[in-house]
Amino acid sequence: MKKTAFLTGITGQDASYLAELLLSKDYDVHGLIRRSSSMCNRKWIDGLDITLHYGDLTDSHSLDYLIGDIQFDEIYNLGSMSHVGISFELPVYTFQVNTIGVLNLLESCRKFNNQARIYQASTSEMLALPIHKSVNEEESFIVHSPYACSKLAAHELCKIYREAYGLHVSCGILFNHESERRGDNFVTQKIVKNLIRMKRGLIQSFELGNIDAKRDWGYAKDYVEAMWLMLQQEKPDDYIIATNESHSVKEFIEECCDQLNLHIYYNKTVHNQIYIYNYKAAQDHTIGHIKINRTEQRPWDVQYLRGDYSKAKRILGWEPTVRFKELIKIMIEAELEMHEK
Repeated sequence: MKKTAFLTGITGQDASYLAELLLSKDYDVHGLIRRSSSMCNRKWIDGLDITLHYGDLTDSHSLDYLIGDIQFDEIYNLGSMSHVGISFELPVYTFQVNTIGVLNLLESCRKFNNQARIYQASTSEMLALPIHKSVNEEESFIVHSPYACSKLAAHELCKIYREAYGLHVSCGILFNHESERRGDNFVTQKIVKNLIRMKRGLIQSFELGNIDAKRDWGYAKDYVEAMWLMLQQEKPDDYIIATNESHSVKEFIEECCDQLNLHIYYNKTVHNQIYIYNYKAAQDHTIGHIKINRTEQRPWDVQYLRGDYSKAKRILGWEPTVRFKELIKIMIEAELEMHEK
């Protein structure tokens, strides 16, 4: 008999990859979609053999009905307000979705389907340590944003429901994971898209915030396999999913330029501008520039993140297959292909 899986956040990057993975394993896949989700947001799931249900994490009644009626074998909660910067502007909404939404889901499972195996998407932003080192699951949590705080509250709720009610809840503490499906308002996609547009003469400038922040960047398609592996274990647990490498936003820009055959000129007299030009052009003939704008920076930012995935490797048999440079190559090639079309 087929296993049934229920995915929230079905129109997002992670859920689209996970849906494809589960379908390849002969699952019956269901997704939760909000009435406000536009058709353009569904492009990654168009054509997939999945059943969509209208509902919302903040609406406990819709979750009660679905979870009680269908009795899913596996539930993957990938729905969230996932943009850290925007969480400073929308803190109440962030908590409504990321914390109350998770509580609604846990309660529905407790009341109507306590045999389901549940995956909760936690975040590396909960591990904003003041020192530069690779962190594991034993580290203390420190948060620097409403987003991280809301995710930490949800993470602790999952542990409570696991211990108090025996729910099979596993949390993936995922470090930054990108892909060609990443939303345009995330810094990696913003850099890739705008540098290609600049190279094609479509724009002359764009703005970024803190380019010195360092992150552990992996490939989203790798990371959804780890989610599935967590729910195949008899014992629920929490796992860090990362690459154990850290690169700055500045390095991301430089690698993109290198792959696009562009060159960077850091003007020592104008600290808030990065000039971009073709290798064959003189430095005084720039094709554009990147402006470092303080208004693009978060009120309180995490400067460094790097994750130790050794527990996931030891227990799940998981490790990343795509590293920093290859990730950028994948994103650039997809964007160039889109421009050709």
